[in-house]
Amino acid sequence: MPSQSRSAELARRLAALAYDGVILLGLAFFLTLVLVLVRGGRAIPPGSAWYGLTLIAAGFGFFGWSWTHGGQTLGARAWNLRVETPDGETPGWRRAALRYLAAWLLLIPPGLGLLWSRWDKDRLAWHDRLSGTRIVYHPRRR
Repeated sequence: MPSQSRSAELARRLAALAYDGVILLGLAFFLTLVLVLVRGGRAIPPGSAWYGLTLIAAGFGFFGWSWTHGGQTLGARAWNLRVETPDGETPGWRRAALRYLAAWLLLIPPGLGLLWSRWDKDRLAWHDRLSGTRIVYHPRRR
């Protein structure tokens, strides 16, 4: 059954992203600690491609798991947001992967893909359109 809710406004999306950014930062610190310990205490060389790819994969693990298991990251839950398909369903791994990869377009040029949602008639960012998903605001019922 298609969702009747509208896509979330930019301010709410940015607030949830800020929450998730703090979680990702903690995940990156923990993962880095584990990697340094596995390397016998040796530092990770600056600019290591494998390290950057490991952090990108960890980010996908966080977002992918959250989107495919309920459609909410912790930041989205705090702001009553949910990632869903046009039918109102939780996306599968294929859509989650496409959404994550498309989200990297937000960096070229910085933020334009997300800011686009301010002018889009459906409030969709570039990665929403490319992955066939959207972020929807679901107010809590009292």
